[in-house]
Amino acid sequence: MAFPSVEGDEVWWEENRPDEGGRTTLMHRNGDGTVTELLPSTWSVGTRVHEYGGRSHLPVPRRDDKALVRMAVVFANSHDQRLYMLDRGSQTPTPLTPEPDSGQSLRYADPALGADGKSVVCVSEEHRADGGSPRRSIVSVPLSGRGSHDPSAVVELTSGADFYASPTPSPDGTHLAYVRWNHPRMPWDGTELRVGTLTGGVLNDEYTIKGGVEESVVSPLWADTNTLYLASDWPGFWNLYQAGLTGQAIALYPAEEEFHTPPGRLGHRSFQVLDSGRVVALHGESDLTPSVYDPDTLDLKPIRTDLTTWSQLHSDGRTAVAVASSPTTPPCLVRIDPETATVEVLRRSMQDPPEAGLLPEPREESLPGRYGAPVHVRVYPPTNPEVEASGPAPFVVWAHGGPVSHSTSEFDLVKAYFTSRGIGVADVDYGGSTGHGRSYRKRIHKQWGAIDVEDCATVARSLAERGEADPERLAIRGPSAGGFTALLALTGDTFACGVSLFGVTDLLGFGETTHDFESRFLDTLVGPLPGFEETYRERSPLNRVEDIDVPVLLLQGLEDTVVTPDQALGMARGLGERGVEHALLEFEGEGHGFAGAAARTRSLEAELGFYATVFGFTADVPSLELSTAPPEPRPEVEETRDGAGGEEPEAATGDGEPETATGHENSGSAKEAPEQNTGPGAPTDTEPAGDSTNAEEDRNPEPPETGPTPT
Repeated sequence: MAFPSVEGDEVWWEENRPDEGGRTTLMHRNGDGTVTELLPSTWSVGTRVHEYGGRSHLPVPRRDDKALVRMAVVFANSHDQRLYMLDRGSQTPTPLTPEPDSGQSLRYADPALGADGKSVVCVSEEHRADGGSPRRSIVSVPLSGRGSHDPSAVVELTSGADFYASPTPSPDGTHLAYVRWNHPRMPWDGTELRVGTLTGGVLNDEYTIKGGVEESVVSPLWADTNTLYLASDWPGFWNLYQAGLTGQAIALYPAEEEFHTPPGRLGHRSFQVLDSGRVVALHGESDLTPSVYDPDTLDLKPIRTDLTTWSQLHSDGRTAVAVASSPTTPPCLVRIDPETATVEVLRRSMQDPPEAGLLPEPREESLPGRYGAPVHVRVYPPTNPEVEASGPAPFVVWAHGGPVSHSTSEFDLVKAYFTSRGIGVADVDYGGSTGHGRSYRKRIHKQWGAIDVEDCATVARSLAERGEADPERLAIRGPSAGGFTALLALTGDTFACGVSLFGVTDLLGFGETTHDFESRFLDTLVGPLPGFEETYRERSPLNRVEDIDVPVLLLQGLEDTVVTPDQALGMARGLGERGVEHALLEFEGEGHGFAGAAARTRSLEAELGFYATVFGFTADVPSLELSTAPPEPRPEVEETRDGAGGEEPEAATGDGEPETATGHENSGSAKEAPEQNTGPGAPTDTEPAGDSTNAEEDRNPEPPETGPTPT
């Protein structure tokens, strides 16, 4: 479940369906507790703006002939990326935006209701048939549906920047606030909060209120017609600020903790302004929990709850909803009553979770790092009441994706899958991770492939030195950026094997082939080009295969537009040419994260089988056959995507459901046959797609039942 919205006693949210090809549907809960799926199975909610997407729906009021207000829902359809509206009781969404021309793609995300109630404003992204960089803007879309056949009815309000987020009309409709930034910065590096005057549907007199190249400003919300609340990391952490239209900003509650999550996906909010003037805010380090801030008393009062990890806050001004979980509680849709400071669980993502004894609970540590700064880690020892441990355990160090992301203590069946089978997990927040302030984030600037690798090795060595981990059975794994870290870590002598899930292997190639949102990310992480070519080569795992002598497992989606499949294939070739044991599993129909249930299960079983093969224990899955030869050429895959909308389900966050494995037996490579095509995943440490994540449910792919494996 993801991106809940509340209006009165009604709640809406997005919910993933792994068994339906990974599509995402819209759910609704009435005041009496009745839960209804709103979309037919041939529809899927999702946006691909910035490729990582984000909030894709918005409840909107509709008046009938008797002036009665009924709530409809505006949503982005993942298949054709158009905006649609679904009226109450209808099973047939109606389009709001035009059908794109041949070869063109028009995408929309992060919708907000216009002050007149007759339109939504949102981020728009245009991909043109002639190629080139996407063009982004903020547009106003009429709810009448006129824009579906008259493109001129979709009015562009502002453009010119590389990226936009958080369009927010003022309550009286006279102003529009939004966030923008430009290459080579990412939204956690430097953004601007801008405001313009709305007159007759036209935005004029735009100016910057706060932000710049060294300040990340996110999530503006109007407190009244002249005052904005926002989060800024100017003091070193994302803290809450109040800003007037003159630009003067006041820190509301200065603290060395985060009041916002990293802004990787559109529509994530960690605070909401109530009608009373108070603010419900999620805050903490990597785990955020709720409190209520009172601007009159300047008090921040925590809401007591056993749920440890909160995200995706939304409010109607009276109550708030969010997604929350804990190490032993699956993600829940929850409602906060700010008046009583109580939490009500509205829906659980899992009705019958594994017994608590099989679910690991983390031990948080901060270890001294080699370069002076601490290394934060959550350690999950093997946990199974049916098995008694004998000696140090095998451990897998997890390097999260991003690399600007972080670990949390959320419910995680992937961790439980391994810890219940005798394999410990150490989830590392290496230098560069969010959740620990801007200075910790900046440790990775121009040091990606160095700081992260060393911090992960530091954790592994510490676990071995204290006798908790077997030094001969240490592994490292990671998705995306974490896969890059894992592969580079194998060039040292700490780890016995490694797993890369759609990880970067060739930095120069990544910069040339990845999507626009991250196309200049490496300027910060490695260095700008031209000028740093040699550093790019030295830090590319593909160019370090001669230093890798331990087994490697590569897992890759063939529809990945973030880290393209040639990255994993090239790495497999390099390993095979040197005779290094490896396996490459490619999943057709899967993107940057695995959404289909079969792909999720297959990848987990392959990973466990890989550890069983390398570490020499018996698992409840087949051992994974490894190869020492290069993979055979990949057969051409017939293109099945036709770009039409609304006829077949397709999740924007990936939706293949493999059925068979037809491998390259002499290469250690396997391919999974598709049902659906896929889209982007979240920029998070998730291997099943969600979030980039939400991504919050990404870690819970319904793997095979947890159980003991002798070690």
